[in-house]
Amino acid sequence: MKIVIIGAGEIGYDLASVLSKEKHDVTVVDHHKECLSKAGDTLDVLTVVGNATSGKDLVRAGVKNADILISVTSVDEVNIITAMMGKRLGAKMVIARVRSDEFSHKNAPLTPKDLGIDVMIHPELSAASEIAHLLKRSAASDVINLAENRMQLIGIRLDKNSPLIGKSLIEYASEYSNFTFRVVAIGRRGLTLIPKGPVKLQAFDQIFVLAKTEDIPKIVETTGKKETELNRIMIAGGSAIGSMIARILCGDTTKNWSIKLIEPDYETAEELAIELKNAMILHGNPTDPDLLATEGITDMDAFIAVTDDEESNIISCLMAKHLDVKKTVALVSKPDFIPLSQTIGLDAVINKKVAASNEIHRYVRQGNVISVTELRGINAEVIELKAGAKSKVVGKPVKKLKLPEACVIGGVLCNGDVEIATGDTVIKANDRVMVFCLPNAVDKVTQLFK
Repeated sequence: MKIVIIGAGEIGYDLASVLSKEKHDVTVVDHHKECLSKAGDTLDVLTVVGNATSGKDLVRAGVKNADILISVTSVDEVNIITAMMGKRLGAKMVIARVRSDEFSHKNAPLTPKDLGIDVMIHPELSAASEIAHLLKRSAASDVINLAENRMQLIGIRLDKNSPLIGKSLIEYASEYSNFTFRVVAIGRRGLTLIPKGPVKLQAFDQIFVLAKTEDIPKIVETTGKKETELNRIMIAGGSAIGSMIARILCGDTTKNWSIKLIEPDYETAEELAIELKNAMILHGNPTDPDLLATEGITDMDAFIAVTDDEESNIISCLMAKHLDVKKTVALVSKPDFIPLSQTIGLDAVINKKVAASNEIHRYVRQGNVISVTELRGINAEVIELKAGAKSKVVGKPVKKLKLPEACVIGGVLCNGDVEIATGDTVIKANDRVMVFCLPNAVDKVTQLFK
């Protein structure tokens, strides 16, 4: 597939890296030579120095023949203009990153289609929604909704005193046979395991468990952790993601949230104070220990650091954890920081690049792929696939399927009923199947379901 990516920043580079590894014909366009040189030197992609809003430069980059045009510069207006021009030039599908949510409102004067955009992505909103889910699952480091929210995949780090330490997955399942679940991936000392029954759990393993949504609290109890109510939330940083988290929580009528948001820019803080009547907006440095202490960080249930400075996010979260805040979440962008996050004491990290990549990936793969989600901190992906009528997986028990190595079927959604897969589970045509595998097995798995 021919894919043209406009913007070689963090998200553009990350997408180019993933898509080029999947053997797509990728071209990256940017007017910054330094950004392009990084992509050109380290990735198997074609680079074009050019202006995203120049028709000549877009033609030179091959947009006319592109199967997909992805515009992910840091400027909404540039992405919108590029999308309009790309569609006119002949790009079959246009995906654009637009931070403003004005175009997604029902009464918006212009819709994405009017602008030539087939898919509008909003990484900041995806990241904010993910943090909101984490606040509702206090013990989890990751929460992924699957099968129309009927199933959840949660990541939990096993403490050294967890009752599961030393038990095999077979023993774990038999001990709690009153409900069904599946451990689909384990992160262990920087390695990723797609485990089988005899594998024994070790202290500080990061386990990813799939279960029906209503059974998740029971899963948490089996690990020795406790779900606690998180009501008092402090947010460091009020731009983009921080303000969106506050809006989501303020609009949640199912729970009485107490929210404090600290924003260093006075005008932004003033605007948020006018908009968010149910939150306390403070003007100040969100990494200032004295300010945090004065504003009662020790009384908080959760501390969310989403400023533009990721080192400050990590340090302030560590400080909050030291002061016995129950849950800390930090926004980070450097991939190297993600696997280290829990080792140094953070409860969870969010990466908006991954959020954007997951969102775009689904449209790149198309066909029978419903969603693709990268699991943070480990080298594995969860793919939600629709089984085609002539698929090789239809009509056979899971235990007889010839799946690629390091691949496991976790759950099935069939006619509205969800089932955690066992060896005897039989997949039918049009079933939605949750598959977990290493990245190098993704293409082989998707081919099996066609």
